[in-house]
Amino acid sequence: MTVYIGVDFHARSQTISYLKTEVGEIQRLELHHGQPAEVRSFYQQFAGEQVVVGFESSGYAAWFEELLEELGCEIWIGHATAIRLFARRRQKNDRRDADLILDLLLRGDFPRIHRYSGASRAVLQQLRYRQRLVKMRTMIVNSLLFLAASRGVSLRTQLKSRRGLERLKQVALPAPLAGQRDELCQLLGELQTKIAQVERWLEAQAEADVRVQRLRTHYGIGPLTGLCLVVTLECPERFANPRKVTAYVGFDPVEDSSGQRQRMGSISKQGSRLLRFYLVEAGQIAIRKDPDLARVYQRVLARRGHAKAKVAVGRRLLVRAFIMLRDESDYAEFQRRGVAARSSR
Repeated sequence: MTVYIGVDFHARSQTISYLKTEVGEIQRLELHHGQPAEVRSFYQQFAGEQVVVGFESSGYAAWFEELLEELGCEIWIGHATAIRLFARRRQKNDRRDADLILDLLLRGDFPRIHRYSGASRAVLQQLRYRQRLVKMRTMIVNSLLFLAASRGVSLRTQLKSRRGLERLKQVALPAPLAGQRDELCQLLGELQTKIAQVERWLEAQAEADVRVQRLRTHYGIGPLTGLCLVVTLECPERFANPRKVTAYVGFDPVEDSSGQRQRMGSISKQGSRLLRFYLVEAGQIAIRKDPDLARVYQRVLARRGHAKAKVAVGRRLLVRAFIMLRDESDYAEFQRRGVAARSSR
């Protein structure tokens, strides 16, 4: 017997429509997350049976996914906008949404999206955590630079060094500002320690992954960029071509065409913001040693400016990384195949 469960998930509650194929009768239920024992009891009653649970993607559902994994349920996460397109009526409430999800599960039309493995989720969480710490560090450094500049002392990039911090501590400041400076310097030291710890963990993960080492043979791709590429794309074979990859990451242009008018706008930014950030940063290093990427950068720079040129190089770098992951080849092999293809043409 297979049990299909459609869940309209919210932060505080969930509305459920479920059906046992042996019985064939749809049943409905509402569970409140403030009573976790009841939530566990409901899903635990189907132990030993094949259970398929479908719900829309949500940022509040991490604990729910972990519970379903623990109980051995099969988790299907759907695209919220695509699910709504199947609605036959404009009326919308929790019960109708749960019924719609269950109906799509039974019909085989559920717009299922890719769900990352546990290992990939752990790496992505650490990458995002490091990014937040770096942003906090940048805010503190900018505050300290302003304190120094307000007293006629220009430190610029010296503040991250021990000598720069000592020079900052010698600047004469009024009592309130002096206390702020000391506290910010202490916070800066703590953040530096935490960032170093997270980076050591991420570098260990990168060293243990053959795919990351293969990507690192390309100019500009370091351990963090390579790790983010591997865990975000995860299974390169699920993409039919490079255009699908660029759309998945959000590097595809937004089109607004009608009739004889055709307009390609800015990139969609629908995918991973973190991966786009790493690729754009890595592209600035890659153009220093890769002549093909340098030509792309100069060509777009002359027509569209520096910002769009950086994005164009990041997109090219993403396509190259996808091909290297898909074909299990390093940078030298990628270049050899490119030269061979150009020669044959």
